[in-house]
Amino acid sequence: VGVLVCGGILAALLIPAVGAAREAARRSQCVNNLKQIGLAMHNYHDTYKCFPPAVITDEEGQPMRSWRIAVLPFLESTPLYDQYDFGEPWDGPKNRALHGARSSVYVCPSDDFAGPFDTSYVMIVGEGTLGGLPNEAVRISDITDGTSNTILAIEVAASGINWLEPRDLTVEEAVTYITDPAAGGSQHAHPGGVNVVFADGSVQFLAESIDPQTLRSLLTRDDGRAVTGF
Repeated sequence: VGVLVCGGILAALLIPAVGAAREAARRSQCVNNLKQIGLAMHNYHDTYKCFPPAVITDEEGQPMRSWRIAVLPFLESTPLYDQYDFGEPWDGPKNRALHGARSSVYVCPSDDFAGPFDTSYVMIVGEGTLGGLPNEAVRISDITDGTSNTILAIEVAASGINWLEPRDLTVEEAVTYITDPAAGGSQHAHPGGVNVVFADGSVQFLAESIDPQTLRSLLTRDDGRAVTGF
């Protein structure tokens, strides 16, 4: 009986440690995914002299494709990029066949609530952001706040966004998600905050306790507000 009791105690002590080790490995993979996305964005910029617009529309304003498609050749996924039909929307009959071909780079291993076609990573869109307005191509020279002070993309658990879909988060949606996910009926993939990649390619973990106004400044490229110690 004593042996069984001791064994039970040992198992109870080991389970949290094993869980913590697994989460550390998953967080590390999430960081690596964002580093790859950041590098792909910079390689895209080197080629086209701008970051990819978060959303490309046709002449009628219909969303056609996302930045996640645009950077596929820079994620060693050129064959998948070549299968995309640029003449139809992201959810057109031919492109729907690619929904299940999502690159592993686009999903955080801790995002247990991501659907089989969902992405865990989004840009920030809207005026003054790196994702910009539809069809807006932002250059590094447009980031007057500095690349190390401007967020390029963030991790979002249970985003509900198909990886092909040209849909991301606005500044206010991102602020709510990062600082108070419960308010939006969501939660973080990693306890206490989220991983983000900055325009300089660096990846950092932002705690949910970050000041919302500081976060707004980090999510925009040209508000002129000095940000330190975030």
